[in-house]
Amino acid sequence: MGYIYAIIAGAAMSIQGVMNTRLSEKTGLFASNAYVQLTAFIIALIAMFASGGVNLKTFGEVNKFYLFGGVFGFIITLTVMLSVKGLSPTIAISAILVSQLVCAALIDAFGLMDSEKVAFTWNKYVGAAGMIASLLLFKWIPKGI
Repeated sequence: MGYIYAIIAGAAMSIQGVMNTRLSEKTGLFASNAYVQLTAFIIALIAMFASGGVNLKTFGEVNKFYLFGGVFGFIITLTVMLSVKGLSPTIAISAILVSQLVCAALIDAFGLMDSEKVAFTWNKYVGAAGMIASLLLFKWIPKGI
């Protein structure tokens, strides 16, 4: 199921990135970001109450650093819109994926944020290099070849 969720997340991120960028062209960067975050908040509230899993006391039991995860929602939405606007959906999402891979590898390699340490072995270096090479091919191969 993890792969299916990852595929859905990747597709949703690509679609949302373009939708948000087009929205921001008419409404402005911060207005569109606020709208996107507000609608996500409302949907999350509905899902939370519908699932019956409401125990707000548990927020006091987590590492306070993790409570800043929502800040990254703003950063992600904003920077995806700016990258899609400045590049193209394909190049922007490719660069985002490479960045995600490198960041995730560092989290794994150092066991950051209570993650289990996972060695960054030679095959992962090759995979990362392949993704970077793919990004370069997407970006710099002349059109029409």
